[in-house]
Amino acid sequence: MNITKNDIEEAAKRLEGVAKKTPLQKSARLSKRYDATIYLKREDLQEVRSFKIRGAYNKISSLSKAEKKKGIVCASAGNHAQGVAWSCNALKIHGTIFMPTSTPNQKIDKVKQFGDGFVEIKLVGSTFDDASSASRIFEKKTGAIYVHPFNDPLTIAGQGTVGKEIVDQVGAKIDYVFTCIGGGGLISGVSTYLKNLDEDIKVIGVEPEGASCMYESLRQNKIVTLKKIDTFVDGAAVATPGSLTFEIVKKNVDDVLRVPEGKDCITMIELYQNEGIVAEPAGALSVAALDDLAEQIKGKTVVCILSGGNNDILRYPEIMEKSLVYQGRKHYFLIEFAQKPGQLKRMLDEALGPNDDIVRFEYMKKTEKEKAPALVGFELRSKGDLKPLMKRMDAIELKYTKLSEQDMLYQYLV
Repeated sequence: MNITKNDIEEAAKRLEGVAKKTPLQKSARLSKRYDATIYLKREDLQEVRSFKIRGAYNKISSLSKAEKKKGIVCASAGNHAQGVAWSCNALKIHGTIFMPTSTPNQKIDKVKQFGDGFVEIKLVGSTFDDASSASRIFEKKTGAIYVHPFNDPLTIAGQGTVGKEIVDQVGAKIDYVFTCIGGGGLISGVSTYLKNLDEDIKVIGVEPEGASCMYESLRQNKIVTLKKIDTFVDGAAVATPGSLTFEIVKKNVDDVLRVPEGKDCITMIELYQNEGIVAEPAGALSVAALDDLAEQIKGKTVVCILSGGNNDILRYPEIMEKSLVYQGRKHYFLIEFAQKPGQLKRMLDEALGPNDDIVRFEYMKKTEKEKAPALVGFELRSKGDLKPLMKRMDAIELKYTKLSEQDMLYQYLV
């Protein structure tokens, strides 16, 4: 089914007084870094702190009276759920929302708050796709109307209003628009509007490296379900793209890039430290991908859609950890120490560099053994400090094993 520019303009009318016309802010820092004019479309400033209110409200408000009486059901990793909950409350419709058990508590609490008694939450499975399967079973049993987070024409048209606002706000020729991809609803709507207006606008999709279902589907020219996904970027942790969104992306989107989770974390930290923006992992993807096209965007007008800001503050230690690991500044070792006085002191005096720091140390002396391993975490000033550290440990004949991403203990630590 085709979504047209007119569908998006109709959605914009329904959303008057519901979804905010979020600011389009020029970033002096990013513009200077990339020698371009970089704007940030602040969808993190919606009342539900993401663009999802647009598609959810456009879909639910379009239902007939008979359909509204049946209630609605949906599946979501968090942001769509908040948009649905807000819409159910505003329209006084009962909703049942299925969410993965991995959904941050901050998002679950917000869904309850926005629903204010009009929604029931069911936590099922570890991924969006698990929750989606359970919601479909519920739909068949109860007859509730399914509100898809991305693979629905009305949802897509609602998300497309972001593109309309960008055009209205820029007031000049747009060269590039970067936006995240989860299931593909946002980029499908935005690209439909932009390409109908000017085919020369480059639309760039961005996925997390650990959940790049659209990238893989485009590569194979068929819809692909990933066997395993990394759920860290929870707002884009989708294993299967929508059939409708896949066709739209294939037609409209100029490129789909993948961003490592660690690089995304660096971008989140930079946005917070420089602009005071609290972006969620999916929300920062568009900015994190700018490096990949740095040469192409020089001298161009570029818009990055910050899709959401629902980030639990308790996740920041993990975000810091992942960013340091990605930069090659944090490493974990199992080091074997002889169980006699002075062994740790020797490592500190002779192996540890002047800018190296020990950030984790776990050791238990065992009286019946001559040697015992310690878990040691090092934080370095730069990636290049690792080889000198290991060389100094070799010089004092320390026996050690550097933990890798494949080690179960490493996965526990990071």
